[in-house]
Amino acid sequence: MSWDDNSGGKGRNPWGNNNPSGGGKKNPWGGDNRGSPRGPTEPPDLDDFFARLQDGFKGFVPPSAGGGKFIALGVIVVAGLWLASGFYTVNPGEHAVIQRFGAWNRTVDTEGLKYRLPAPVETMTKFNVNEIRTMNIGFTGSTGRAGNIVGGRDIPEESLMLTSDFNIVDLDFVVQWNISSAEDYVFNIENPENTLRKAAQSAIREVVGQTRMFSIITTERGSVADQAKTIMQTILDQYKSGINITQVLINSAEVHPDVQAAFQDVQSAKQDAEDVQNRAQAYREDIIPKARGAANRVVQESQGYKESVIARASGDADRFNSVLSAYQSGQDVTKERMYIETMESVLKNAQKIILDNGDGKQGVVPYLPLNELNRVAPAAGAPKSDEFKGQ
Repeated sequence: MSWDDNSGGKGRNPWGNNNPSGGGKKNPWGGDNRGSPRGPTEPPDLDDFFARLQDGFKGFVPPSAGGGKFIALGVIVVAGLWLASGFYTVNPGEHAVIQRFGAWNRTVDTEGLKYRLPAPVETMTKFNVNEIRTMNIGFTGSTGRAGNIVGGRDIPEESLMLTSDFNIVDLDFVVQWNISSAEDYVFNIENPENTLRKAAQSAIREVVGQTRMFSIITTERGSVADQAKTIMQTILDQYKSGINITQVLINSAEVHPDVQAAFQDVQSAKQDAEDVQNRAQAYREDIIPKARGAANRVVQESQGYKESVIARASGDADRFNSVLSAYQSGQDVTKERMYIETMESVLKNAQKIILDNGDGKQGVVPYLPLNELNRVAPAAGAPKSDEFKGQ
């Protein structure tokens, strides 16, 4: 008998109402159906309600079919649906982490239709390991083509950093990453993205703290980003986080607005100092080669003088040795020759007159200095010396 069949027995529905059409005096909760819903009602009788509910559900099972078969069929259908819920698909680039009673059981990295034991025996978590994820540090929102922040704001507590020369730089950067190990990403770290953010901030501050500000905002952005990437990956590998850093991009690196004017003054002074150093270096490059050339010239002249003196001394020594050898072979002849040569060299320029008083000759003879007449200028009208000589 079904629950709404009133032909047999007392003709009651599952709620114990004699008239299913609503003509009874009481609803299933024991209240009076007449009058306003806000009118006085009697408190519900729970025991009576559960007794009526039990009698009503007895009508679900047909007497001819037998209650056991119907229940078994229902159990089979429910079990089939439960087992069918274990089918799942793995798309290209995805890894599925299977947990059995909460513990890691396996990681499925091949695409296609797969099966696991339905929950709560086994649970499944899928990750796209090929997807490149992006994390902004120092700002929120996205970056435009010109590198400016679009639809976001700056986060000073993340972007302000101290450099090695005690300046403050406002640095915004982007970390691009993906999942290298799905099971490590699930089990080893409670909050992987928060850990990545902390590791990125720590790494970039370490690198910035060892770099001068002018280098950061000008030519060494790429070097700073590469060093930070290496440090981040080392930290995450130590944690076995299952995260792979693909790239670190510095979006902007600027001087803090509060110290912009002072920084410009410092940079101007540094530029002036560099100009002075460049001029000094140019003068140095000009004067040093000249000094080296002069020094080389003096050295070469000294070397030439040295060699000439040595050669002259060697020649004098050789000549002395030859004279000595000749003197030793004929001493008398050599002495006389040396005496004559010496006297000749001494007396050839001497202005002397020698008087020979031997054999009773007169010592002083008349002397006409005809040679002096050649050196005296002739008087006016007098004949020249050549003419005088001719006479």
